[in-house]
Amino acid sequence: MAYFSLAFGTATKNRDNKIIEAFFPNPLLNPSDALVAAVAEVSGYAEGNQAIEISAAQSAELAKAFAANGDVANASFAEKAAASEQPLVLVVLATDEKPASVAEGFLKLQLISNRLVQPHGTVLDGIFGLLHNIAWTNEGPIDLPELPERQIEARLAGRALSVDCVDKFPKMVDYVVPTGIRIADTSRVRLGAHVGEGTTVMHEGFINFNAGTTGVSMVEGRISAGVVVGNGSDIGGGASIMGTLSGGGTMVISIGENCLLGANAGLGFPMGDRCTVESGLYVTAGTKVRMLDKEGNEVEIIKARDLAGVSDLLFRRNSITGQIECLANKSAVELNSELHSNN
Repeated sequence: MAYFSLAFGTATKNRDNKIIEAFFPNPLLNPSDALVAAVAEVSGYAEGNQAIEISAAQSAELAKAFAANGDVANASFAEKAAASEQPLVLVVLATDEKPASVAEGFLKLQLISNRLVQPHGTVLDGIFGLLHNIAWTNEGPIDLPELPERQIEARLAGRALSVDCVDKFPKMVDYVVPTGIRIADTSRVRLGAHVGEGTTVMHEGFINFNAGTTGVSMVEGRISAGVVVGNGSDIGGGASIMGTLSGGGTMVISIGENCLLGANAGLGFPMGDRCTVESGLYVTAGTKVRMLDKEGNEVEIIKARDLAGVSDLLFRRNSITGQIECLANKSAVELNSELHSNN
């Protein structure tokens, strides 16, 4: 059968012996049946989606299983893990379903950040309620109810416990740094972000989980959860793109290729290729837009959502009337017929 994913890594447990996060250095997408059978023999995996705790002795055996199936990276990790005292966990996902454990949730986020799947390429339903609220510190992740006691213990031992953030999602770079990227402030890119090769995220840029870029982009604004930005598109300083958690509803908001969302602009509907939204202009799905032909004459007034996915558009605000206008590279009559053909 075709398996969805397999990963072996380390975990952090709270004082109730429950896993609160997991790190998988070499997650696999669509592992071979032979590899799954080999690790099942060692781990006791039977069927379905499972997160299985692994002993040091089992880790040594897993190293042999990985090596026998040509997975050098996981074999090397498993061999080293056999000498570790850290909790170890193996996750096998037979199918792509909503995560049922913290380890499964962290694996799915890492599949996205490792660029093995695109945003929306794996089921993340319920992940927000599944993950723990964690204090991410200089001594590792700490379950939030345990933080006060850990702070006292650290002080009494002469250490200062520094809390970087309190969140369900850690910063991506603590788990994976994809090739060919720059991130000025790493705390602003969450685990589960997809950062395309050639992307630069500046200090005020932000990329949420299950969102991101597919290629070369300059990100100086906010890419909300669920939003995908195409290759060659830039997000200007202070710009914002609505996500499903920030007012976008169930509509998946995306930006096509070679687009520009100007500084302090905003977008609330899917945009096609080679589109521009001028600086300071926020266009939501329900915004009334005045369509103009090449001569600047009004053709009709429509809602921005009716322009979803249409390419070669320029959105601007008329500085005299305040109306939002849209110009196309082709005639508005041709554009209008294209819109109606999609209804």
